[in-house]
Amino acid sequence: MNVRENWRVVLLVLFVVGSGIMLLVPGAPPGSAGGGTGPTNLQYGIQLDGGTRLQAPAVGITAEGVNVSADDEVSLATNVSDELSVDPIDVRVSAGSSTVEVFVRNVTQEELRTVLEAQGYQPSTVRDGVTQQTRQEMVEVISDKLTQSALDSGSVSTLRSTGGQQFISITAPDRDLGELRSLLDERGVVRVYAVYPAENGTYVHEQVLTQGDFRRISAAEQSQGGSGAVVPVTLRQTVAERYQQEMVQYGFGQATTCNYDEEDPQSTRGRCLVATLNGDVVFAGGVRQGLAELYASGEFAKSPTFQMETTNMSEARELEISLRAGQLPAPLNFDAARSTQLEPSLAQRFKVNSLIVGIMAVFAVSGMVYLRYRNPRVALPMIVTAMSEVLILLGFVASVQYALNLSHIAGFIAVIGTGVDDLIIIADEILQQGEVATGRVFQNRFRKAFWVIGAAAATTILAMSPLTVLGLGDLSGFAIVTIVGVLVGVLITRPAYGDILRNLVLRQEQREE
Repeated sequence: MNVRENWRVVLLVLFVVGSGIMLLVPGAPPGSAGGGTGPTNLQYGIQLDGGTRLQAPAVGITAEGVNVSADDEVSLATNVSDELSVDPIDVRVSAGSSTVEVFVRNVTQEELRTVLEAQGYQPSTVRDGVTQQTRQEMVEVISDKLTQSALDSGSVSTLRSTGGQQFISITAPDRDLGELRSLLDERGVVRVYAVYPAENGTYVHEQVLTQGDFRRISAAEQSQGGSGAVVPVTLRQTVAERYQQEMVQYGFGQATTCNYDEEDPQSTRGRCLVATLNGDVVFAGGVRQGLAELYASGEFAKSPTFQMETTNMSEARELEISLRAGQLPAPLNFDAARSTQLEPSLAQRFKVNSLIVGIMAVFAVSGMVYLRYRNPRVALPMIVTAMSEVLILLGFVASVQYALNLSHIAGFIAVIGTGVDDLIIIADEILQQGEVATGRVFQNRFRKAFWVIGAAAATTILAMSPLTVLGLGDLSGFAIVTIVGVLVGVLITRPAYGDILRNLVLRQEQREE
């Protein structure tokens, strides 16, 4: 074979080999941990592997058209939180988007409008829901939570209902609804307080650290010689000096004992460092001698690392996940959530049935092609080329670690059908119009057929493109697989089949002469 004349066939072979590697060699796909769910690197969604899909809106109301300057963002947020009696983390003011968001259930639109007007602002609209920026941050944080929880194949996205309501959609293969909700039910807000006695005998809770103050979070580990667990953490250098000074100022420059009373903090004895997760105390204890000496000498800021202790490994793991992923800007409204759960055994049946349907589609297409041409020299390359297209598409799915669902299987079957249709158009245009005496005649006929195929491909891509961006769930997966399949066909497999058919036809003509 002349490689220069048949470079399209060579390109097809290279893509088939590369797809086989991505599909079958463990760890070949970039970013994969080493294999998928089975003998291949394919990842499966909840419809083929079992699991849970949860769709929930964010809790919050948003005032738009609030012309606040960047310098006044903090003061306005503080005033709004004070007037509405909500936690400061539940108020977000953005000068860039001219919005004020409140992430609680018990504040009405009228209350927010009244507070803003009292501060001298005139919002254009006050509505339920949060901003697009907040939703995107929620997607990123939830995605990090899934990753940190060993749910690497989970996915998070936003979607809009037919009524216009915005939802956060979370898919967690091989996890039940309870596990998923327990991971997402809280916002993951971590705070560290210094609790110490004031001059009048009362105990002061002074917040000294939040999530943004930590630079590195190490894996949770069992405490040495105890039943508890620890999460080693390192502070940011910009925070370490300030934290060190506060520790000395609040009396932690020497070893302290702690007897913290969670139910009645004013009954506390000693000086305590208290870590909370979503408002619940996960650790309360004094400062050991070695760490206290580092605070007092100023050496701590040079290497600002210490351990956050918890009572058990489960709390330590939850604390680690929250510190790594960050806090959700707004909580999820599980009362208005929609969920789908599929048992792994039923999903396995769907997987087997999908394989059977795919094999039936291959045999059906192969049979129809053979019946039409009655010539294995024409039909067999056509079938092999079509199957190569499916293999390349599978390699693509494996390489990007895209979780397959039933909608994607439907896309594969559609690609098989449309692919063979295009190959039949090529074969008919070339073989049904008389003898092909020269390569130039072949090229003219092939070019004519390829224009028809290209126009059909462009129409398909244009028709499917809106489905990929409208957040329509499974329809998006079907559209993506179909579009990629069409592109693979037009750019790789159809031209390669043209070269194969040219060699077959011209050689046959030469033998007959």
